Amino acid sequence: MIHVKKSTIIGLFLLLLFQTAFSQEGSNVQLRGTIKTVNDFVNEVNVINETTKATTSSNELGQFTITAKVGDLLVFTAVNIITVNKKITKQDIVSGFIDVFANLKTFPLDEVVIQESAISAESLGIIPANQKKYTAAERKLYTATSGGGIDGLLNTISGRKAMLKKEIIVESKETAFNRLIYLFEDDYYINKLKIPLDYIKGFQFYCVEDSELVSAVKSKNNTLIKFLMVNLAAKYNKLSKVETTN
Repeated sequence: MIHVKKSTIIGLFLLLLFQTAFSQEGSNVQLRGTIKTVNDFVNEVNVINETTKATTSSNELGQFTITAKVGDLLVFTAVNIITVNKKITKQDIVSGFIDVFANLKTFPLDEVVIQESAISAESLGIIPANQKKYTAAERKLYTATSGGGIDGLLNTISGRKAMLKKEIIVESKETAFNRLIYLFEDDYYINKLKIPLDYIKGFQFYCVEDSELVSAVKSKNNTLIKFLMVNLAAKYNKLSKVETTN
């Protein structure tokens, strides 16, 4: 019975393995591999051996099989990844497997410009172009005065027209007051107009009693608003001092 040492068997096995690997360096072998990104495996990636022109593609698990030898260049391309070049090494041939990592492409979004629609009641001919736009109170007054005949006369006698005109004035003041609240910060009143913090609300009520300022607010003329408010602030501060003294 022939006895063979265990170390001898291992040595022979390693020698056989190296000989096999060496012999495979110069010939094509079947390589398996996977391609993935940081998030997941990538399917439908084109795998091209630039040396032999052999091609294949990855499946839904990112797996592929292709023939190659040491020194061959594999190119991985797809619409959603940056192209990867992989040169085959001795290690790849010995293991028979390659693991490829790819970076996803980033696609910049085109600027989207939203334009105002040209379709309006005026463009459709429903109302005349450049027709004056009325507030709720102005529409009531227009209705009361445009009828003519008996209705117009009754409205005049009953004083309804006068009441509606006052309603328009009140509405204008309320609108101006609401705009003043958001038009300037408290710092502007305190530092520029010298209005104490506790008096800002009262000063805003004082301002909307000025018809010229109300008109400026309605027309959104900020330059005129600031000019008028400087003069009104000087008057208001004098009144406040007199009231405080008394």
